[in-house]
Amino acid sequence: MVAKRLLFIRQVILFTFTAFGGAQAHMALLLKYFVKDLKYISEEDLLELNALAQVLPGPASTQTLVGLAYKVGGLGLSIITFLIWIIPSAALMTFAAVSYARLDHKNQFVEIMRYIQPVALGVVAYGAVNLGKKVLRSQLSFFLAGAAVIATLVLRNAYVFPLAILIGGIISSSIDTPREENELRMRLFSNINRNKLIYYFGVLLFLALLGAIINTTSPFSLPIRLFENFYRNGIFIFGGGQVLVPLMFTEFVQMKHYLNASEFLSGFALQQALPGPTFSFTSYLSALSMKNFGYGFYGQLLGGVIGVLGINLPGVILVLFIVPFWDDLKKVNRIKYSLSGVNAVSVGFIIAAFILLVKPIGLDAMSIIIITLTFFTLNYTKISAPILVIAGIALGYFL
Repeated sequence: MVAKRLLFIRQVILFTFTAFGGAQAHMALLLKYFVKDLKYISEEDLLELNALAQVLPGPASTQTLVGLAYKVGGLGLSIITFLIWIIPSAALMTFAAVSYARLDHKNQFVEIMRYIQPVALGVVAYGAVNLGKKVLRSQLSFFLAGAAVIATLVLRNAYVFPLAILIGGIISSSIDTPREENELRMRLFSNINRNKLIYYFGVLLFLALLGAIINTTSPFSLPIRLFENFYRNGIFIFGGGQVLVPLMFTEFVQMKHYLNASEFLSGFALQQALPGPTFSFTSYLSALSMKNFGYGFYGQLLGGVIGVLGINLPGVILVLFIVPFWDDLKKVNRIKYSLSGVNAVSVGFIIAAFILLVKPIGLDAMSIIIITLTFFTLNYTKISAPILVIAGIALGYFL
């Protein structure tokens, strides 16, 4: 049994350092490493775990991997797997934030990074178009996506995102779901541990209240508010890393001014060049926010930890809570049909993010060319985003 777990951990390490390309590419690697190579789980069971991750808010790849580890070795192995998966990319993104913070007064660093910002926009555009092709298949889905774009651009409020997701899910569920299955829903929800749900949302409410009470001049204020920001977004993010970008940009750059658009885009582009979870981008955001508000080196390291744990914990906790009764949950059509509305709203968020992100870098001829080339390269070739980001860095270094 110990040998089996050690072999599993070895596969997790291999997966961690080769998992480029986002959730879709991650799923292909999970099938290779854990189903085809070592047969830890059947393909059907892995696909069901991935379906559960798609139903839940949070990082789909992380939830699938943690759920897989839970099936193989229980809670202990799932926690070890989670840490192996998030630590390398989170550490690199924290290091990038510290380096950016220390070098941002030097023109050379900013100059080197200037071409990867339009590359990042091309990646966002590619995400919007591809998710839109899969999701926008009815008048209702187009309406929900358009409404999400307008709400994001007009209201510019962090709570637009969870409210829009909730409303979109309710509308699509109420319109599309068949009327039967009441008995199944009653049995399912009677099995849910209500105390766990109270703790789950209670943490969010407690942190929000604590952040409001503590004076903003207190050294504890910003870390608490940052953790509340990430934990809240971790509860309400459906659609994975591509939806993370508009939420974080609107809240951290547009609303709260924790960092500027150039810093944000540089970090996002760098993250695209790394293996591992897209959600590790939050380590960069949190560490750089701490620097911009006067925290030193160790404060920035704390920020990196706050970012990656805050955004990941809700999704990981949920998947470990729900795995025991997933067999019933996946039969509930009302949950299944709500996803079409949630995904449509997510497309709207990404479109709004592209519009908001274009403004700070401008649309000069070079930016338009790079955005266009990035989009068409990703869409029509097998060249991946990391290669394009590295090319953008090289372009900035040599020109």
